[in-house]
Amino acid sequence: MSFQWLKMRISEEQERRRREAQIRERLPRALDDLHQALSACIESYTSAFGAEAAELQLVGRRISIVVREELDGQWQERAKVEIAMLESIPGFQIECGGQSLAIEVGMLPGDKLFYRDHDQDQYVSMEEVTHRALDRAFFPKLRE
Repeated sequence: MSFQWLKMRISEEQERRRREAQIRERLPRALDDLHQALSACIESYTSAFGAEAAELQLVGRRISIVVREELDGQWQERAKVEIAMLESIPGFQIECGGQSLAIEVGMLPGDKLFYRDHDQDQYVSMEEVTHRALDRAFFPKLRE
């Protein structure tokens, strides 16, 4: 016996799995895109506050950012941001100061990406992703 609802659900699930596989395949390039955007932010920040004020490293599937402040002639670490690829949603996990943020990455037509704050169920731009990742680390004494 053939059930129409079952055929439809099987087709839907096959399509969902195909899209998810495409996103997982694209995820390393999405991490590179994020790395480039964060590099531009780090460059602006270090231009304003000194070359030692922030450092960014991309190692494998992880981005690490260290923010420093000069106190009594010595650069002291003030904050650390860790961003890792997270295949389970798929997207990125951003950790800073004991707080965690999950950013989902999805595909649009034309190999374009979208970003969504997983917890707030809110679509965000790359600019907003960089803002959410760096603002508290860069400017802990300023209110949003």
